[in-house]
Amino acid sequence: MTSLVTGGAGFIGSHVAEELSKSGETVISLDDLSGGFEDNVVGENVRFVKGSILDHTLIDSLFQKYHFDSVFHFAAYAAEGLSHFIKRFNYENNLIGSVNLINAAINYDVKNFVFTSSIAVYGHQQSPMNEDLMPLPADPYGIAKASVERDLMISAEMFGLNYIIFRPHNVYGERQNIGDRYRNVIGIFMNQVMQDQPMTIFGSGEQQRAFTHVSDVAPIIARSISYPDAINQIFNIGSDQPCTVNQLAETVAHSMGVKPNILRLPARNEVEIAYSSHKKIQQVMGVSTLMPLEDGIQRTALWAKKVGARRSKTFENIEVIKNLPPSWMNP
Repeated sequence: MTSLVTGGAGFIGSHVAEELSKSGETVISLDDLSGGFEDNVVGENVRFVKGSILDHTLIDSLFQKYHFDSVFHFAAYAAEGLSHFIKRFNYENNLIGSVNLINAAINYDVKNFVFTSSIAVYGHQQSPMNEDLMPLPADPYGIAKASVERDLMISAEMFGLNYIIFRPHNVYGERQNIGDRYRNVIGIFMNQVMQDQPMTIFGSGEQQRAFTHVSDVAPIIARSISYPDAINQIFNIGSDQPCTVNQLAETVAHSMGVKPNILRLPARNEVEIAYSSHKKIQQVMGVSTLMPLEDGIQRTALWAKKVGARRSKTFENIEVIKNLPPSWMNP
């Protein structure tokens, strides 16, 4: 078996590539290193290729050379809040890049296409969100993910391309890019603490999310294609236990050995309460989230202290300035 993992030097992608390698698969890990790191690529059977999913010529050459059995697609720029202000970049990277992969998967008879979507496709709907809800995304990132989902459904009908869609949410853990100032709040908090900066919270901090350690996600995604009942299905994946951002900040501060030092920023346009039901994935794959939040954060904190702080970068090509949070405009 040979699989392509896009975003394979990134966070979840690198963990899935490692899991596939453990099972004896040959894995081609494709990443442009815009948000990932080459030292994230681990596994005896994992081969790294630097490149972008926007390069359809490269994509076609890889499919022609390796004749992939499966594609695991993680490459994306997953900053929901920022996506309002980088619409063109968002759709090019999260939608057009995905289409390049779907085209190649059809043309080269890939058996399974595993896509990591997001609960961002649900938007402002009531939590816990389940897979039967009609997607109503509230930001361009969610729109792009919902569009790829729909394209995969149509491609299954038209061309027989099997798919499995996962909708994870707020995954954290080792190999996360803690230097990204626009996404992954746990990593942002830890990076701020290590630089003796206050932890920044938008609005009241009473926004609710459920946070999931990567060890409860990556192995399930890697072995998903072995479940016949999972083919051509959509699954929420992640934790069932929501907490507020305020509670999260306290937990992260404790794990880092400091007292919470909070800087309140103006509220931004975001879904207030977002977590999902996981009954479907439990029924089909018999899995449930095991890592308690405190344990997962403690484990992540040990890793973060080992690798050290990473300097946050500002996004260089903001397309819409109007209503951009002021903290995102500063270097």
